[in-house]
Amino acid sequence: MKISNKIKTIAAGTGSIVAAGLNAGATYAAGKRQVLCPGTTNQYKDDLSQCSNLNANSNKNDLMDVVNTIINVIIGVIGFVAVVVIILGGVQYTTSAGDPGKVKKAKDTILYGIIGLVVALLAYAIVNFVLSSILG
Repeated sequence: MKISNKIKTIAAGTGSIVAAGLNAGATYAAGKRQVLCPGTTNQYKDDLSQCSNLNANSNKNDLMDVVNTIINVIIGVIGFVAVVVIILGGVQYTTSAGDPGKVKKAKDTILYGIIGLVVALLAYAIVNFVLSSILG
């Protein structure tokens, strides 16, 4: 008996959410949609093609921007992983309890994390230098 009451409650809740969504969609479709032209505060048009201040190349992406974005994401991930490795080495060092083997392993982990971070930063600098000299 309890299960059927739960199912009824879930069905009623789902039905009301769907009905509210359909009502909002119908209200949105019935109204006049207008967009705000970029760079203005009160210029509304039916679509962006009617805006007078748009540049034909305003939506164009430069190759350098795309490559820089990809490189920044990759360097960010590598930097995050390097910091996690350094923190892991710190935890290992703290929990080593003076055991020389564990202390050496923890120090090596911290060292490898720092080396990875330095290599990632140098790779970023080299790639930016090469791309700016070739493309820009």
